[in-house]
Amino acid sequence: MKSLTIFLFLMLVPCFCLAQMKTGTFADLEIQHRENPKPVIIHLYISWCSVCKIEAFQLEKDKDLIQLINENFYFISFDAEKMRDKINFQGKEFDYLPNGNSGIHELALALSKNKSQPVYPLWVILDVNGNLAEYHQGLFTPEKMKKRLGEILDF
Repeated sequence: MKSLTIFLFLMLVPCFCLAQMKTGTFADLEIQHRENPKPVIIHLYISWCSVCKIEAFQLEKDKDLIQLINENFYFISFDAEKMRDKINFQGKEFDYLPNGNSGIHELALALSKNKSQPVYPLWVILDVNGNLAEYHQGLFTPEKMKKRLGEILDF
């Protein structure tokens, strides 16, 4: 019985210690935004990017940042090379563009200032009205992100 109690405790500890980012999809965004307008964070990454992995690890550890995002923003994260679904965003339709064994999503190119090759990770933050509030290429540290998100929310 004692070993069962210890086992259950060890299984539940991660649930209490780790906060998780609530991620959404572009398909749900329009409906959610109409019902409850909030700023939108779009995080573009690619699976083989080492900076993206470092950034994801840093963000997962920052409970305050996760809470700030979950409560005040819609958060969409997608792999620009693996997302193959058609995406409707701001009245336009975007497809995956295959290129041999790989490819890139048109939306990643549309959101990037460098149209030929986006820099990853890429953070695009839109205000409540869908206007660009922040564009950040490369590592976005939790401290800088919290500061900038606070400015966007104006607190």
